[in-house]
Amino acid sequence: MAKKGMLTLQRKAIFDIVSDASDHPTAADVIERLKDRGYHFAYGTVYNSLRYLADEGMIRELRLEGDASRYDARVEEHQHIICVSCGKVDEVFVEPAADWVADIAKETGYTIEEKQFLFKGVCKACQGSKRLS
Repeated sequence: MAKKGMLTLQRKAIFDIVSDASDHPTAADVIERLKDRGYHFAYGTVYNSLRYLADEGMIRELRLEGDASRYDARVEEHQHIICVSCGKVDEVFVEPAADWVADIAKETGYTIEEKQFLFKGVCKACQGSKRLS
């Protein structure tokens, strides 16, 4: 795996954007935030750098809802929950029940190497705004 200090200027800037984000940005979000910081990288550079960082295990590519991937600098195993009202994405660190995962492996015959679940619901902010309506 590449070392953060050994990244090209472009990859380091993109890694920093994803690392600083709490909202799991899309590539388009990354491009806008780069512009806000005074960088003007070609779109291809941004997309290729995101792919590189994900392939190197420095960030995670999330395919949650819609066509656009989102990116997460937290690479330890965890899940995500998305608000069906506003699209906000949060992280979930509760481990799935081991017996459930074992039952899935038994039923399918697969050796499960990675667990990835997407939960959907309504976030607190949207719940609050619905109460006011």
